[in-house]
Amino acid sequence: MSEQERVNGAVGWVDLTVDDADRVAAFYEAVVGWTRHPVAMDGYDDFAMLRSDGEAVSGVCHARGSNAGLPAAWLMYVNVPDLQASLDQTRELGGEVLHGPRSLGSHGSMAVIRDPAGAVLALMGPPS
Repeated sequence: MSEQERVNGAVGWVDLTVDDADRVAAFYEAVVGWTRHPVAMDGYDDFAMLRSDGEAVSGVCHARGSNAGLPAAWLMYVNVPDLQASLDQTRELGGEVLHGPRSLGSHGSMAVIRDPAGAVLALMGPPS
């Protein structure tokens, strides 16, 4: 996603992190018609899931490496203008930071939070 396409408060990405990303990516290929595109990690591939026009719409990732410990649930990434400020507000308002923050390279940085009701959401800050 280019910086021009990035809108604060919008869902910027959706990922699913599971033990067997190969099997689950194949499931979504068959069920919804996405095509998996390998994304090289450290000795294995995660997958960007592409719709019929070739646009990446989500990811299916192995629960290892930097994704170890993430919940096996579809995780929305919401764009925020200042990740650290959002994490501070999360804690101040009774939420919890579960994972991160960590760098996504040229895509910015991310963290996973839990709100006071127990729901999980990822936040994505802009590239620095």
